Amino acid sequence: MTLSIGNLFKVKEIRTKILITLGLLFCYRIGFHIPLPGVNAQKFLADLSGSSSGFGRVLDIMNILTGARLQNASIFSLGVMPYISASIILSLLVKVVPSLEKIAKEGQSGQRKINRYTRYLTIPICIMQSFFVIFGSLSSPTASLLHESVREWWLLYCIVVIVCLTAGTLFVMWLGEQITEHGAGNGISLIIMAGIVSSLPGSFTSYFRADGEMSTSGFQTLMLFLGAWAAAVVAVVYITKAHRRIPIQQAKQTRGRRVYGGQRHYLPLKVNHAGVMPIIFASAMLVVPPILGSTLGIRFLESFSQGTGFWYILTYSALIFFFAFFWTSMMFQPNEMADNLKEHGAFIPGIRPGKTTAEFLEQTMVRITLAGATFLTVLAVFPSLVGGSFAGLDTQLVYFMSGTSILIVVGVALDLVDKLNAMLIMRNYEGFMKDAAGTGRGWGRSQ
Repeated sequence: MTLSIGNLFKVKEIRTKILITLGLLFCYRIGFHIPLPGVNAQKFLADLSGSSSGFGRVLDIMNILTGARLQNASIFSLGVMPYISASIILSLLVKVVPSLEKIAKEGQSGQRKINRYTRYLTIPICIMQSFFVIFGSLSSPTASLLHESVREWWLLYCIVVIVCLTAGTLFVMWLGEQITEHGAGNGISLIIMAGIVSSLPGSFTSYFRADGEMSTSGFQTLMLFLGAWAAAVVAVVYITKAHRRIPIQQAKQTRGRRVYGGQRHYLPLKVNHAGVMPIIFASAMLVVPPILGSTLGIRFLESFSQGTGFWYILTYSALIFFFAFFWTSMMFQPNEMADNLKEHGAFIPGIRPGKTTAEFLEQTMVRITLAGATFLTVLAVFPSLVGGSFAGLDTQLVYFMSGTSILIVVGVALDLVDKLNAMLIMRNYEGFMKDAAGTGRGWGRSQ
């Protein structure tokens, strides 16, 4: 493993890609330490975490989901959250609007048009989400981040803040595109991962006292958390890599005296086909009840901001199941897959081509989605169920073990390893792991 990782830096092209990726990620992290205009720099540096109760707790959860810092009054407070929202909206519209679906099927030129529309849509979303920073941290009476003279020109200052936050998000989006083009891995995914992981050192540091001793929650709580986190990582890796392989038989074709085709392939259907989208949608929907509760004075809805309780867990679980089936039904098209198999002369053994194949694929995907949605629900509500066992730990540290954060971090890490492994193999180097049969000849250059 050591020699294999060393091979990454032996190849100049791969080494350059890794250094470019690290450099651009470093630039991304610097932006979180540049305050917005009119912000008191001393107060800004003294308190970057924000509140952890009420609406501030809701913002904490949104930060964990996207790697942003809505309570940190910096130019990169929104992160790539507006771009993610625009991408999700365009992904849904492509499946619903026929004109957009036609553009998406035009190949690379169509994909470039969709990407351009996504950038355009990011701007109005930035403007709307900027109000989370303005009313969540800047105008909060307990934060006192702003200079007194700023409030005399409040309307003009809000416009300046919206422009700065929008420009910051567009710059972060540009960094992600540069990482994708010149670096290693998907830039937007790596930026989200960096934003999530960056909060861990501070959360672990807060668990210890200033003199280096363990806090009152004790050593056993920390070991219990690390054990639960390790088990969650193993489960996420297992489910992320899990597939239901559907056998595909290629029809035989006779041309002259030769027979072509007849090979047997497999159609892999991911167990967690929806990925992190159900949890993102469900978490976004759960932001609404606390806001309505605080506005209308309904205590039942205000309790949702605590992230605990029977009704919160029940509502969260129901939303995850609903959005898991909704997203899968939007993205998985059994009729189109059945038509493609029929056009290429392939079929599922024992299943008649055409409509019967589409029904079989749909029924199979429903059963797989049920298993994937159950896994997502358990992973998402786990911190709410065992939150009392981790008393003393930072909120972000506990929620890092929950659905979206750990799915994104593990998923991006696996994708990065696969891409680096492919780069090594293409250049005649062995990858990070030996082949499945265990016939690798050792680490280093292949023989």
